[in-house]
Amino acid sequence: MIPSEPRSPGPSEAEATPADRLAAVQAGIAAACRDAGRDPGAVTLVAVSKTFPAEAIEPVIAAGQRVFGENRVQEAKAKWPALRERHPGVALHMIGPLQSNKAREAVALFDAVHALDRPSLAAALAKEVQRAGRQPLLFVEVNTGAEPQKAGVLPEEADAFIAACRDVYGLTVGGLMCIPPFDEAPAPHFALTQKIARRNGLELLSMGMSDDYDVAIRFGATHVRIGTAIFGHRPKLDAGGPG
Repeated sequence: MIPSEPRSPGPSEAEATPADRLAAVQAGIAAACRDAGRDPGAVTLVAVSKTFPAEAIEPVIAAGQRVFGENRVQEAKAKWPALRERHPGVALHMIGPLQSNKAREAVALFDAVHALDRPSLAAALAKEVQRAGRQPLLFVEVNTGAEPQKAGVLPEEADAFIAACRDVYGLTVGGLMCIPPFDEAPAPHFALTQKIARRNGLELLSMGMSDDYDVAIRFGATHVRIGTAIFGHRPKLDAGGPG
C-alpha cells in the first residue's frame, strides 16, 4: 500500500501571527453563531490582554480588534492611555475583580465593568458615575457555582442585588457575567445566567472564554472574553481571572 502524501501542516502556535489567531477566533465565533441561528454581529469579542505588554497588543489592534479586557486597574493604567491615544476608538473592559477603592480610576479608564458583585462596589461606582458624569456599561457578576474563592453574587441573591443596583444606587445594569467552575460542564452555568438575565430584563451576557465560547454563544452570550486563543499562553505568574 502506497502511503498517502502527508498534508501540509498549518502554522504552529509559535508560527501563527496575531492576525492569524484573531482570524481563527473570529471564524470560530461566526461558526458558533451559525450553529445557534444567531447573527455574528450580536457577539462582541473581548480580547483579554491582561499580562501582555503594549508591544504584544499593537499587532492585534492592527489586525482590526477594537475591544480589549484587563483585570487589574494598575496594569491597565500603565499601558492603555498611550495605546488609546495612538488608536482612538479602542474600547477597554474591566473583567477582573474590582476593589471599591479603585472605582474612581475604573470609571475614568474603562468603558465596561464586568465585575459588579457587592453593595459596597455598587455604592462606590454610583458615587463616581455621578461625580464624573460617565457611566461604563455594567455587568453584574454571578457566582453560578457558589465557589467560595470566586467573586460574584450568588444566584439566589442575584435578583435582589440587581434591583438594589437599580433602585438604591441608581445604576444602569446592562447584563450579567459568569465564569463557570473549571471542573464542571459550562452549559448549566450559562443556562442559569441566561435565565436570571431574562427574568430581570437584561439583554447582555458576558460569558464564554477560549475553551467554551461556542457553548456560551449557544446560550445567548453577547460578549465572549478570549485571551489565550489570541495572545497565546500567559506567564505562569498570572493566576485566575477570566480569559
